[in-house]
Amino acid sequence: MTDLVSPDYVRTMASYNAEMNRRVYETAARLSDGARRQDRGAFWDSIHGTLNHILWGDRMWMSRFDGWEKPPVVQKDSAGMIGDYEELWRARQDADKGIRDWAGKVDTAWLGRDLVWLSGTTGREMRMPAGFLVMHFFNHQTHHRGQAHAMITAAGEDTSDTDLFLVLPGG
Repeated sequence: MTDLVSPDYVRTMASYNAEMNRRVYETAARLSDGARRQDRGAFWDSIHGTLNHILWGDRMWMSRFDGWEKPPVVQKDSAGMIGDYEELWRARQDADKGIRDWAGKVDTAWLGRDLVWLSGTTGREMRMPAGFLVMHFFNHQTHHRGQAHAMITAAGEDTSDTDLFLVLPGG
C-alpha cells in the first residue's frame, strides 16, 4: 500500500492543501464572526470549529511526522483550540508553510518505515507504515475541508474550484 505514496505525492498534496486552505480561509473571512461560529449541524458544529479541528489534526500528525509540538488541547476539544479567527488563520498559514517544508524533505525511505505512537483516540500504541499515515493525513484534511466548504457555500459564499486538477493544473 505504501507504493501509492511517493515524495512527489506528498509535495503535490502539501501544495494543494495550502492553496485550498488559502481559498477557504479567505472566503470564510467574508462571513461575519457569528456566521463562522453558527452551529450548522456538522461534526465539529461550525465553520470555525471545523477549521480548528483540521489545524488540530495537522499539528497532531506533524508532531509524529516531523517533531512539531502537539496541539494544546485533546481531540474532543479541538473545535475550540483557537478562538480568534485572525489568529487561527495565521496559525493555518504557519502550519501550511511547515507542511510544505516537511514535504520537501520526505523521501522514499521515510515513507517506507513504520511509525509508532500512543494514540489518544484509541488509548493504545499504534504502529503503521508512514506512507499509509501520510495518505490518511491528506485525506483527513480534504474530508473536513469539504465539510467547511459545504457550510461556507450554504452561508452564501463561493471558494471557487476545489478539484485537484483545477487547483494545481498539470500536477
